[in-house]
Amino acid sequence: MLDSRLSEIVAEQPFPLLFATVSGAHLYGFPSPDSDFDLRGVHILPIRDVIGLTPGRETIEISEMRGTLELDLVTHDIKKFFGLMLRKNGYVLEQLFSPLIVQTCDEHAELRDIAKGCITRHHSHHYFGFAETQWKLFSKENPRRVKPLLYVFRVLLTGINLMKTGVVEANLVHLNEVYNLPYIPDLIARKLSGPEKSTLDATDFDFFEAEYQRLRGELEAAFQVSPLPETPSAQAALNDLLIRVRLKP
Repeated sequence: MLDSRLSEIVAEQPFPLLFATVSGAHLYGFPSPDSDFDLRGVHILPIRDVIGLTPGRETIEISEMRGTLELDLVTHDIKKFFGLMLRKNGYVLEQLFSPLIVQTCDEHAELRDIAKGCITRHHSHHYFGFAETQWKLFSKENPRRVKPLLYVFRVLLTGINLMKTGVVEANLVHLNEVYNLPYIPDLIARKLSGPEKSTLDATDFDFFEAEYQRLRGELEAAFQVSPLPETPSAQAALNDLLIRVRLKP
C-alpha cells in the first residue's frame, strides 16, 4: 500500500499531471523503514506558458518533510519528458512503467503503449554508466555500504533483462526470480534490517567485484545480440499525443 499522503501531494501540484509514480528504493524492491519516497511524474503546462515569451516551468522539484514522510518530487512538462523518452534514458522509462502508481489517466496508458517504440538496444549505455558510477561509489567507501551495491546489481540486471526481453523491470526482487543471484536476498535483508547490518566486511569486496565484472560482461553480451532496434520508432505517435494532450480542454 502506498502512503495516502502521496495522493495529497499530487493534488497540490500547480499543473495537471499526466501521471505520477513512485521510483527509487520502493520501486527497486528494497526500501528501508526510513527510505524517502521518490515521486516522479509528468505535468502539463498550459498553452500560454508554452508559446509565450516567458517560459513555463519545464521541471518542478520539491524536497520536503510531511510529518514523518520524506519526499523527493520531480515532474517534467510533457514535451520535455517525451523528448527524454526518445533518448537513451532508462530513468524516464522506469518512471513511466512503474507499477507504483499514484495518479494515472487514459493518456498515461496510451503513453506506456507508445513507449515500447522508444526502447532500443542502446539503452544499455544508460545501465553501463549508472552501474559504473554506483560501483565507484561503493568501492571508495569505508566501511562499504550495502545500498550502493544493491543499486549496482539492480541496474545491471535491469539492463540485461531489457536487452533480452524489451521489458522494463526495475524491481530487483522480481529480477532475481529470473536471474537467481544467491546473494541478493541476503543483501536486501541486511539493508532492510537497519544501519547495524547495512555495511559489508572488507573480505567480501573481491567476491562482489568479480560479480560486478561478470554481470557487466553479461550486459555487453546481451547488447551485442539484442533483438531490440537501433533507433526509436515512436516520435510521430509521441508528437500526436503531445498535441492532443496540450489542446485538451
